[in-house]
Amino acid sequence: MTTNLKNWAGNYTYSAARLHAPTTTEELQALVRGHSRVKALGTRHSFNSIADTSEDLISLEHFDRIVALDRDRRTVTVEAGTRYGQLCQYLHREGFALHNMGSLPHISVGGACATGTHGSGVDNRNLAGAVAALELVTADGEIVTLSREHDADFPGMVINLGGLGIVTRLTLDLVPAFEMRQDLYQNLPLAQLEQHFDEVVSSGYSVSLFTDWRSATFNQVWLKRLATDGAASEAAPLLFEATRATRQLHPIDGMPVENCTQQLGVAGPWHERLPHFRMEFTPSSGEELQSEYFVPRQYAFAALHAIDSLREHVAPLLLISEIRTIAADDLWLSPCYEQPCVAIHFTWAQNWPAVQQVLPLIEERLAPLDARPHWGKLFTMAPARLQTLYPRLPDFQRLLRAYDPQGKFRNAFLETYVVDAD
Repeated sequence: MTTNLKNWAGNYTYSAARLHAPTTTEELQALVRGHSRVKALGTRHSFNSIADTSEDLISLEHFDRIVALDRDRRTVTVEAGTRYGQLCQYLHREGFALHNMGSLPHISVGGACATGTHGSGVDNRNLAGAVAALELVTADGEIVTLSREHDADFPGMVINLGGLGIVTRLTLDLVPAFEMRQDLYQNLPLAQLEQHFDEVVSSGYSVSLFTDWRSATFNQVWLKRLATDGAASEAAPLLFEATRATRQLHPIDGMPVENCTQQLGVAGPWHERLPHFRMEFTPSSGEELQSEYFVPRQYAFAALHAIDSLREHVAPLLLISEIRTIAADDLWLSPCYEQPCVAIHFTWAQNWPAVQQVLPLIEERLAPLDARPHWGKLFTMAPARLQTLYPRLPDFQRLLRAYDPQGKFRNAFLETYVVDAD
């Protein structure tokens, strides 16, 4: 039974009747064949019902092996339950790296890619953008292997919301390992971003802006740069009026800085700088809610100005808000499909009744900018509205009918937001 099984943050309790944790692909195939409604479960970092089912959950916690490293093709194949922190330590030892990472190294590769989770950087596609091939257990329990190279529909398969089957393996593109440094700046005025947003977010390999929306100021700017010779010198004392931090900081005031990756310009391995939090510590604050909206990057300042106008509603419920950029991609259900985006992330106090009242205000202000919500986080957008934001959604619906005609992998979330807009 899944009695009291909750997600990582503790805000969502799964409703499935049973939980399985197979240890082999054959065992997983038998489970899929033997049940009428199933859903894969990763590290449980989603905040809504996207990974739930009314019947049988299949945890991929034992599917955490690194299968193969192909040095010539610069790819690595991993099982879907592998956590990024585990994978990245291995890759660095072997002289390779991923192009991007999320703020948490604790999440699974399969779950992150299936939901369009992203990381940061004006030239960096989301995590799913690295997927070159995947292995899928389909509704009849058979194994199908698909690749970017050979399958025309592959851009529709990667961010799949768990609807096409259970992904057991993914092959990821790699780049050579690199060193990074991380410098933080404090108190960047919002007004500076009206003319200089692109300059600020392009000033590093990965840049994040944090604010509590209590004033028209960004409390912190996390500037992550390649530790090349040109970046080895002392960081500039100012970044568009923001001043360089002289001590380690946590994005949320009062939280332990030991949880965070090394700052103050100290160079280190890519996988120990790209995330905000260290693998060996409990990430972020734990008891929280999260929402996130993606808008085309050309509307960045308009979006930030819109949120600032809601300051009195947002700030009392907020732990922290983070602004990041993500490059465009060709993945059908990606919030960044064919458009570079800015993502506005909210980490809320765990007070859903109050947050549920604020989200429609945010969505209304961002609607003229065609904001798309993160699939795995909390939103209140009407299904009919959400569907209009994804031009390739009819093509994905075609894939759902082809790969899962009986709806074995569907759940209430998919039926509401992807299959039906009624």
